[in-house]
Amino acid sequence: MMGNLFSKKTKEAIEDPGSAEAEQGNVDHLLNVSLTIAVTGETGAGKSTFINAYRGVDDDDKGAAETGVSETTAEPTPYQHPTLPNVVLWDLPGIGSPNFKAKTYVKEMQIDRYDFFLIISSVRFRENDLMLAKEIQKQKKKFYFIRSKIDESIRAEERMKTFNREETLSKIRADCQRNLKDLGNPPVFLISSWNLSEFDFEELVSTLNSELPEQKQFALLQSAPVTSVAMLEKKVAMFHKVILAAAIVSGGIAAAPVPGLSFACDTAMVTLFFTRCYYAFGLDDRSLEKLSERVNKPELKSREKSPLLKELVKTSVVRMGASALGEFLCSLVPGAGTGAAATISFRMTRDLLESGLKELADEARKMLREAGLK
Repeated sequence: MMGNLFSKKTKEAIEDPGSAEAEQGNVDHLLNVSLTIAVTGETGAGKSTFINAYRGVDDDDKGAAETGVSETTAEPTPYQHPTLPNVVLWDLPGIGSPNFKAKTYVKEMQIDRYDFFLIISSVRFRENDLMLAKEIQKQKKKFYFIRSKIDESIRAEERMKTFNREETLSKIRADCQRNLKDLGNPPVFLISSWNLSEFDFEELVSTLNSELPEQKQFALLQSAPVTSVAMLEKKVAMFHKVILAAAIVSGGIAAAPVPGLSFACDTAMVTLFFTRCYYAFGLDDRSLEKLSERVNKPELKSREKSPLLKELVKTSVVRMGASALGEFLCSLVPGAGTGAAATISFRMTRDLLESGLKELADEARKMLREAGLK
C-alpha cells in the first residue's frame, strides 16, 4: 500500500511541480494546525488551574492564567501553549457571575470560534452548566464535563474509617451524572490539575482524540502533556503518520530539476519534525523540570536533552547534503532520472525521520522509567 501511495503522489509531483508545493503545505498544516479550546464553568471551579496544568506552567509562572478564590477572569482570555502557538486555550469568565448572566453568556462568549468546550465544576454540575451545554449543543459544538479538584475530595474522604478510594470515585461520578440526565448521561471526567497522571485526564484526551477531525487530533496530541508511557506511545504513533506524508513530499520535490530546492525543503521539514517530537515528548528543559518536581526527583531536571536534538538535526543535514547532488543530477535526466531522484529523496527522508523519531522516543521512554511513570 505504501508503495502504491508513493508512486501516485510522486507521479503527480513530477508532472506538476506546483503540486509538490501543495503537498509541502499539507505537511506544514498537519504539524501546525490550529486548535482552539474553551474552558468554562462557574466561578471558582478551577478553570485557570486546569489551563495552567495543561500548558505545563505553574500558577505563579509568567504568562500563567490568573487563579484565585474569587472570579479573576473579567473577559475571555487566550493562553497560547508554550511550545505550540497554534494551540490556544481560552479562559472564559465564570457563567452566572455578576458580570456574565447565564441568559446572555453564550452570545457574549462568541462560541463559534472554539473547537470544543470543557465545562468544569468542582462540585456537582448545576443549572447554569446544563444550560450552557444545551446552548453549545444547539450550535453543533462538542462539550465535555470535567469534575475538578478530585484530589481534595479524596483527601476529605480519607479521614473516614470506611474510606474506599474506588467507591468514593464512583460516588462522585454518579453524583455528577445524576445532574446531567437531560443531556443523555454524558461522561464525566474526574481530574486533579495538580497531578494529571492520576484519575481521568488520559481518558479525556483519548475521548477528544476520537471525536476531533484528524488534523485537529495532531494538534491535541502534540500539546497534551506526557503523563504516562501510554500517552507517549500515542504521540509516537501520531508522528509515524507524518513520516510517510513528509517522505512523499520530499520525493516529489526532488523530481524537479531546481538546484538546492530539494535540500532546502528537506532540511526545513526534518528540522521541524524533530523539534516537534522533542517538545511533544517532554524532553525540553521546562518539561523535565516540571517532571522532576512532580515526582520529586531533582536529578531529572539536569538531564539536558537539547544537545540530542541539535546533533540529530546536524547529522541529518549532513546526510541530506551528501545525497542532494546525486538527486539533482538524476533529476536532469528525462523520464527515469526524475523517478530515480524522487526515490532517493523519499527513502532518505523516510529513513532519517524514522531513525530520529526512534531515538527521541527511546530517550523519552527512558526518562519516564526513571520518573517511575508507567
